[in-house]
Amino acid sequence: MASDLVLVAVGLVALVLAGDALVRGAVALSLRLGIPALIVSLTVVAFGTSAPEMMVSVVAVVDGAPALALGNVVGSNIANVLLVLGLPALMVSIRTDEGNYRRDYLFMLGITVLFIGLAFAGPIRWPQALLLLCLLVAMMTSQVRAAVTFRARPPVPGEEDIELVASPVPMPGLRMGLLLALGLVGLPLGAHFLVEGATGIARGFGISEAVIGLTLVAVGTSLPELATSVAAALKGRADVALGNVIGSNIFNVLAIVGVAGLLGPLPMPPQLLLFDLWVMLAASLLLGPIVFRGLPIGRGSGAVLVAAYAGYLGALALGVGQ
Repeated sequence: MASDLVLVAVGLVALVLAGDALVRGAVALSLRLGIPALIVSLTVVAFGTSAPEMMVSVVAVVDGAPALALGNVVGSNIANVLLVLGLPALMVSIRTDEGNYRRDYLFMLGITVLFIGLAFAGPIRWPQALLLLCLLVAMMTSQVRAAVTFRARPPVPGEEDIELVASPVPMPGLRMGLLLALGLVGLPLGAHFLVEGATGIARGFGISEAVIGLTLVAVGTSLPELATSVAAALKGRADVALGNVIGSNIFNVLAIVGVAGLLGPLPMPPQLLLFDLWVMLAASLLLGPIVFRGLPIGRGSGAVLVAAYAGYLGALALGVGQ
């Protein structure tokens, strides 16, 4: 048991450090190639912060633990809304009226409903996985076109051009290559350690792999999103958190479930069908009034979101849905 805990700790640390290295290296490479920073933030950064979830899910399916992969995706999407938004809001009020998130939010909600429908239809196999990946390609194409159009328009007086990832000093090539190598090597190693340790703990305590994926693994792999949102709040750009959550939740379902479904069938554990999928949908619906009415997420709302996540973990501990 002690060795499994060590594996989980090492895996979590490796995933966080490797994910950060991959994002920084990929952004530096993209900027060096002349790709606009806005496009980088919509593509490379979105992939990078969700890379730990991707690697954990892929390794879990390959190692014969598909329930861990599905629990990781569902649990991460729940944590993204309740925890990743809630904690930064406790520090700084998150403005939601400084950007138009309505289309992306509706797409996220539609993807969530589609995922639930596929889950109840039976195991997710390669045809459903291809559908999800095709939707991912369509979404990314749309985002890139919108970004290019935005960048090409004449500047509006008084409008800030938010460069979330741009750096005024180009990163040296050697450092950039080292960061990319650390990210590409560290992510699969961290994912392997985390999956091995988590499944060992699950077996030792008689806990299902789905529950471990919904809690320990989900929170651990959501640390890059959480770190990004907290850093944005501390820098006075707390509004970035909402776009980060919406984009990550879309990517988790379309890319991670899509790729994992190509590697092997993904039977949905009964607990996810009875309880956790509906918690994920409820968490997504919570964002509706905020997005469409432009309501700020203040400290009170942040406390409610964090308390809701604590209540969810308590329900899992009591065996709700099992």
